[in-house]
Amino acid sequence: MSDYKFFDQVNKAFDKAAKYTRFDKGLLEQMKFCNDVLHITFPLERDNGSIEVIHGWRVEHSHHKLPTKGGIRYSMTVNEDETMALAALMTYKCAVVDVPFGGAKGGIKIDPSKYSEAELERITRRYTFQLYKKNFIGPGSDVPAPDYGTSAREMGWVLDTYRQISSDINAEGCVTGKPIGQGGIRGRTEATGRGVFFGVQEACSNKEDMKAIGLDPGIEGKTFVVQGLGNVGFHAAKYLIEGGAKMVGVAEMDGSIYSDNGIDLAKLMEYKNETGGVVGFEGTKTLENNAAVLEAECDILVPAALENQLKESNAPNIKAKIIAEAANGPTTSEAHEIMKERGALIIPDNFLNAGGVTVSYFEWLKNIQHVRFGRMEKRFEENSFRRILSVIETISERKFTDQELQFLAHGAGEEELVDSGLQDTMVNSYNEINEIRKKHDVDLRTAAFISAINKVGGLYERMGIFP
Repeated sequence: MSDYKFFDQVNKAFDKAAKYTRFDKGLLEQMKFCNDVLHITFPLERDNGSIEVIHGWRVEHSHHKLPTKGGIRYSMTVNEDETMALAALMTYKCAVVDVPFGGAKGGIKIDPSKYSEAELERITRRYTFQLYKKNFIGPGSDVPAPDYGTSAREMGWVLDTYRQISSDINAEGCVTGKPIGQGGIRGRTEATGRGVFFGVQEACSNKEDMKAIGLDPGIEGKTFVVQGLGNVGFHAAKYLIEGGAKMVGVAEMDGSIYSDNGIDLAKLMEYKNETGGVVGFEGTKTLENNAAVLEAECDILVPAALENQLKESNAPNIKAKIIAEAANGPTTSEAHEIMKERGALIIPDNFLNAGGVTVSYFEWLKNIQHVRFGRMEKRFEENSFRRILSVIETISERKFTDQELQFLAHGAGEEELVDSGLQDTMVNSYNEINEIRKKHDVDLRTAAFISAINKVGGLYERMGIFP
């Protein structure tokens, strides 16, 4: 699809859902389009002394709630259309899971593997400075986060740069996904993949829905294929395996592999770190290309790479009964309809990919409140549990060992509270959109968009912006 436009795909899904809402055309048009689009260019001096022009973007899709929120992507696919589409998805994603942010997204058109660490630092700091100059970053205005091609390292550079040019007391809240020592939060690195697991787990727990697609309830025993073993794909696979599922296929940049007997994730990651790819891993069959495994036999397909991976050309051959969209926009509208007609349950990105922004919200709260989650209640909980255990000892005449007391009286710290909050968010949001799906007899993607449109549109009305 040479004429593929990601933003058009997002708006097609929006328009499909808008028919089930009560808002007039003018308000719907306002909700669809991006409020602010910034295109940045600046020179980079490479380590060899040559000069290169860098192109970057930042898009704020909706200001119905502030700050806006969205990651920064480093990839050669970055362009204005992609950034606008991802920013729009962030608005709808935040609304679906009740995270009080507007949607935004940023990106720089580079292949990060082609630059030294020093060059990447210079790019990141200059990009941050340009965002600051244009008021496209700040804890109360626009808060970036990691995305494809970036990590906590880059977010640390963003924070350090922002601090140098701003006297904001809440500076730590200008970016999320930071290192723990710079105000990050425990659980953020694995948050998106962890959220994917919670969403799939909840979907698989619905007996009626599983019966409809010919599967038994629960994660246990199900086979899955994952496309992309980056941060999101790796953690989604890790938690699915811990939940009892079997990984039978993997796609990476160098190719794809498959094994009916299952693939050991830990050993595969060791092999990938040693060789740079997955092809040739012991006990697996190498397929013809890195898209072939998407069509392999499995119960669950987890696209966790880039957009436009499941399309009209390969959708008829995809056999998975559950499509768990861990990436942003992996499925085109044409592919969605083909797989839907076949009876697959498609768990959409504008819900399933929301674990990252949910935990980013927790991190932002921690930063602007200047207090670590669990700091005030952990010891109180532990002392309360010990008093309860003491009463049990008295009644039962059984003495707990020190090890048992330590385990049973353990109070929730930051990581436990974050994980609990993430699970609660994903479970409640899934059940909400599943109810909308059944009420309107639509698919989950349309249901998620209906949920988002109703929440954003309702807020516009309450604000009196659109009488």
